[in-house]
This record gives sequence, C-alpha cells and structure tokens, in this order.
Amino acid sequence: MPTEAKRRTVDELREQLGQSPTLIVSEYRGLTVKEIAEIRRSLRKQDVTYRVVKNRLMKIAASDTRGSALDALLVGPSAIAFGSDESRTAKAVLDAVRPFKQVRITGGVLGDRAIDADGVTRLAALPSRDVLLAQIAGAIASPLATTAGLFDAPLRDVAGLVAALAHKRAAA
Repeated sequence: MPTEAKRRTVDELREQLGQSPTLIVSEYRGLTVKEIAEIRRSLRKQDVTYRVVKNRLMKIAASDTRGSALDALLVGPSAIAFGSDESRTAKAVLDAVRPFKQVRITGGVLGDRAIDADGVTRLAALPSRDVLLAQIAGAIASPLATTAGLFDAPLRDVAGLVAALAHKRAAA
C-alpha cells in the first residue's frame, strides 16, 4: 500500500509534468550530491528544474499524462529536467552536464513523443522557438517586400523623370 509521502510525490510529479512540455531524462550514476546540486543550480538559471526521481513513481505519475513515451527512458538511476522550451531546455541540460562525464543523457519527451539521446543533441543545436518564428516571418516578409519594391519601381522612375524634366525646364 502506498504511503502518504509517495502519494504526495506522485502528485507533485503529475503537476510538474502538466506544467512542462519538455522532459530530458539522464542517468546520473556516479555523481555526488554536491555535483547534482551544481547541475540544479546551473539549470535553475535557465528556468529548468532538475529532479532525481524514482522510476516507479514517475511511471505512475506519467501514466495518465505522457502515456508510455517516458517508460522506455526510465532505466537505472534517473534524473529528469523539466522545461518549457524544447531547444533551450535541451541546450541547457547538455551544457550543465558536460563537465560531468559520467552523466548519460537517456532521451527526452516532447509533449507525448519520445526522442532518443541523439535527438536531444540535435534538438539542442536548433535555435529557440522565438528565433525560428522570426526566421519564418522574415522568410515570408522578404519576398513580399521585394515584390512591393518591384511594383513601386516604375512609379518611382516616372516621378524621377518628371522631376528631372521640371528641373531641366526651370534651368532653361
């Protein structure tokens, strides 16, 4: 029978899962408590929460929110980084665990879809969502601005010719 502390932990994990669309799972075997605290501190600056979890309790919490996407990643001693932006979370986690060679990224969950460790690395290489949206907007606006300039060019040329003709007649 589950204890009250385990029920509270499962409820807290459910709440974090509901608030965080991005999860990065890592195996922290070989780290000291001080090193884990250092990783947490560096991730907290990036608005990412890093939490050591019991696999069984996390599977229970994720069963109704993430489905089975998280189950395959929870093998061995697991720590999960909870974040809101996919690429920024992945980059922050990779940067934070880089000095600790014994930490192994197991994978991640984006929404209800699991990705492997290579997917997390590729995700970290992407620009943030805001930058990608700005690039898309620029890609859409650029041809429109060019087209507007092309339509405006003949009118601008005619106005220039009229001004030159008026200047020439005024000089004569």
